[in-house]
Amino acid sequence: MSVLTLDRRDSGTSETSFTRLLRWLDDGTNSHGERYLEIRRRLVAYFDRRNRPTPDALADETLDRVSRTLEESGRIHVTPPARYCYVVARYVLLEDIRRRQREVPFDESRPVSLQDPRANRAAADESGEQLLECLRHCLDRLKPDDRKLIVEYYRESARQRIERRRELARELGITMNALAIRTWRLRATLEACVGACRGRR
Repeated sequence: MSVLTLDRRDSGTSETSFTRLLRWLDDGTNSHGERYLEIRRRLVAYFDRRNRPTPDALADETLDRVSRTLEESGRIHVTPPARYCYVVARYVLLEDIRRRQREVPFDESRPVSLQDPRANRAAADESGEQLLECLRHCLDRLKPDDRKLIVEYYRESARQRIERRRELARELGITMNALAIRTWRLRATLEACVGACRGRR
């Protein structure tokens, strides 16, 4: 069956959203994750050429949205898959530009608001605490080796992160591509767990 005609009636309940994304990107062939990594690299380059400060995060957001669309609708009719990814990437780009335009730098000449800022700070602190609590809870639910891997994968600053990831791949005896796929799955699991946790609270 063509991946592009996959729907929920035909898919097994054990199929993860990431597996569905990989199958859809492969378009009927099995690239063992290579196609996913190739498209992610192209998306990172797309955002980087447009001088976005966090091209990696925007590429991940793009693929996350594509994955959610597959999860919710079961199919995407646009072919080839890369074309649809770029359509989503353009929306992500525009949202990022608008969001950063709203981040106005502090101007001492602007009038001071009379609203008590402590209320806003308290709400932000509470939300941040809730997020951290849910993240700790979800990390604890991972296997110890998976928890250590995902923490180490994202631990270093952006400049040091690439070398640290090479070290992790060497320690595990796998390629950088295999490491990226493994950590993407873990991150998707964590994000789903944190979202469910925050919804319950």
